Amino acid sequence: MTKGENTRKYIIKKSAELFNQRGYAGSSLSDITEVTGIKRGGIYRHFACKDEIALEAYDYAVGIVNEKFTEAVDNQQSAIDKILAIFRVYEQVTEHPPFIGGCPLLNTAIESDDTHPELRKKAQKSLERMLQYIKEILYQGIQNGELKPNLDTDALATFIFSALEGGIMLSKLEGNNRHMQFNIESLSKYLEQFSLQSS
Repeated sequence: MTKGENTRKYIIKKSAELFNQRGYAGSSLSDITEVTGIKRGGIYRHFACKDEIALEAYDYAVGIVNEKFTEAVDNQQSAIDKILAIFRVYEQVTEHPPFIGGCPLLNTAIESDDTHPELRKKAQKSLERMLQYIKEILYQGIQNGELKPNLDTDALATFIFSALEGGIMLSKLEGNNRHMQFNIESLSKYLEQFSLQSS
């Protein structure tokens, strides 16, 4: 990797951390130069504008979180354990989030709802991918004879992801992980009704 490529990656990484903590609208180009230590001219050598940085920074942040999800899920055997592993990535969200600032999808979805169409499209794509990821875990559980065959994977995936994002938001807002922990415990009990192992 060339020096220029390394510099570009560094700008994306530091900007992703900045945007995920302060928001896109709350971060200026001056803030980017401050966190990177790179002057405006150096930033503009790699990016045409803040928008371009924001789109790549979002992809970077989501990529880091997705890696954590994949690693957590791959270490589990059953479908229910895989779902709960996704939640445990954010179990200590107030002190040890998988990416600094919390959930990039949640943060971006809230901020970009009416203000940044391109970022909103990115968040929508992430939502689609996450719902599909959860549905595939559930479907595999059905195929493996772990979960009931009449399970509505669409509805359950939406419920699961809503519980995840809601738990993150409440815990971040209150500065206490108890909401994520409540949701993990409640979801664990709720999912048991769909398990053939406990029937």
